[in-house]
Amino acid sequence: MKLRKKIYLVAGYNTIAMGSGRKEFHPKKPRPGLEEYMKEAGQGVLKQIGGAANVDECVVGNFIASRYNKQANLAGFFPFVDEGLKYKPCVRVEGACGTGALAVATAIKSVLAETADVVLVIGVEVQNSVKAVYGADILAAAGWYKERKTGHAHFFPGKFSDRAGAYYQKFGYEKTREAMATWYRNAIENARLCPTAQEYHNTSPDLMGAGMLKPNPITFTENINVFDCSKVSDGASGAAIVSEEGLRRCGIPLSEAVEIVGLGMAENDLTAAPADLTRLDTTAVAVKKALEMAGISRDDLATVECHDCFSIAGIMAAEAIGFAEHGKGADFILEGNTARNGKVPFNTTGGLIGWGHPTGATGVHQAVTIWEQLTGKAVNNQITIPADRPYGLSVNMGGDDKTLVSMVYRKTNV
Repeated sequence: MKLRKKIYLVAGYNTIAMGSGRKEFHPKKPRPGLEEYMKEAGQGVLKQIGGAANVDECVVGNFIASRYNKQANLAGFFPFVDEGLKYKPCVRVEGACGTGALAVATAIKSVLAETADVVLVIGVEVQNSVKAVYGADILAAAGWYKERKTGHAHFFPGKFSDRAGAYYQKFGYEKTREAMATWYRNAIENARLCPTAQEYHNTSPDLMGAGMLKPNPITFTENINVFDCSKVSDGASGAAIVSEEGLRRCGIPLSEAVEIVGLGMAENDLTAAPADLTRLDTTAVAVKKALEMAGISRDDLATVECHDCFSIAGIMAAEAIGFAEHGKGADFILEGNTARNGKVPFNTTGGLIGWGHPTGATGVHQAVTIWEQLTGKAVNNQITIPADRPYGLSVNMGGDDKTLVSMVYRKTNV
């Protein structure tokens, strides 16, 4: 099934991904709140689309501010972003770590339903409001919370430690750990080129050494180390989803838009354990749907933004997308295919491990990164987009491969 009309993403904007690693970050000093991050991202988009008068509807993606910040009803912050948004229809959506892409998908459906031609989308999360161990309890709500008492103290690192352990056992420890370390190195090298990335200031001289640090179950988990993990982050990302009429209304040339040509959504049972710890089955289904809607194959992709909440998830994502056979994802990465100068560069601004993971914003950030790449706006992070591969793919995952949204974007000036 194809989309019934043309849908475009324009006017991307990212705040800084704030947290440990940023020179500006200090846990005891005041930092922006949800409303400030929404305002920065929202105004960053509005300036590119001719202002709030051009907006028909608004969507905010946020996972769990009601616990991190004791604040709900985030749609009510849109008039704070700009007075011109007062009385516009606004909604907040949630799907754990897949929230950002769900917000984009919600905007797409509004345009398809012809209730809007221009939808302002913001993803936002502020997570450095509590200590990490309390944050782990909050984030456990992305999984089945009834497992919390029997799970690891940090819960999701425990879940993906189990996945990594199963992968080691089935396909070998040394090669898998080297691939995970390579994934980490690539993430930080990309983040060092992106001023908004949380790891932008990382000056470590031995990234592979850090990535190869042997996991220690006494201090963390049995099968992954702290460098295998995405960040605790504050930040927001924004963009506008528009129709052809919306493009004209906003005065945006086609060359500064990307067309969304594929949308794949898939949900799995939150209460059920993975059928196979070494596979991301729901990811594979969502990607297959997105590629089929777009009418392309994985070989047509110039770049991918995947949900590397942990480095082992990056390996498994390469397999789920179909770039490598099951068990061969480590080889695909070790061969350099996912590096910024590789066959299909992944996560060109650092991904969740390098750029950061403000959960509700991540899926929007992925879309903005691909928009930057396909429109030539990625500055120091810019890669070459081959003329015969004008497509990008994003994969945003909520929970342990439970809530999935994948999108295919096409460069328009080809």
